[in-house]
Amino acid sequence: MLLKTNNLSKQYRRKDAVVEALKNISLEIEEGSFVTITGPSGSGKTTLLLVLSGLIRPTSGQIIINDKHLENANDSELSSFRKHNVGFILQSFSLIPYLSALQNVMVPLSLINHSKSKQVEIAKSVMELVGLGDRINHLPRELSAGQQQRVAIARAVVNKPKIIFADEPTGNLDPDLSTEILTFMKNINKDMGITVLMVTHSPIAADFGNQKIKLKNGQIIF
Repeated sequence: MLLKTNNLSKQYRRKDAVVEALKNISLEIEEGSFVTITGPSGSGKTTLLLVLSGLIRPTSGQIIINDKHLENANDSELSSFRKHNVGFILQSFSLIPYLSALQNVMVPLSLINHSKSKQVEIAKSVMELVGLGDRINHLPRELSAGQQQRVAIARAVVNKPKIIFADEPTGNLDPDLSTEILTFMKNINKDMGITVLMVTHSPIAADFGNQKIKLKNGQIIF
């Protein structure tokens, strides 16, 4: 079991009200799964992703990933955990505009004490993997939307994480590009054995999952 939660809850205080974003979420995810998380706006999808990745803390409950309890980890422990175990893919690509594609992919490697030459070597190999070996020196603005998202995918997998958290990764792409990117992510999931948790509004994207989770009002309903 790669990921497990027990009665996971997250509350936000807003003025005099308490918003229950997640309510007693219990789930299990096997290593190598491709998990899709769907539900209406405000159902808690993104909050669940943020809590599971250690970017925000739960109000109560347990999170166990790769045999490590995250709910009581301090900031330093969470940072170290993400650095070695987690990759992120976002709807907005979140590439650094003044860095080349290769330099963007190298960012996670710079946190893991690799030499500069080793960083370049690894990043180039991953750029080849995503079919952009001839675009390594291009700035993000010189790439198409699909190419930018492939750079973002390369950055997410470059440190060989256990799990990738993807928040609407095809939200800014047209249907053909969306299918291309989803197929690419599925291949990485299968070929590299990296578990994927993907939040999506798209029924087509949701069909790529072998484990499907649907949320409503902060609770799992499917």
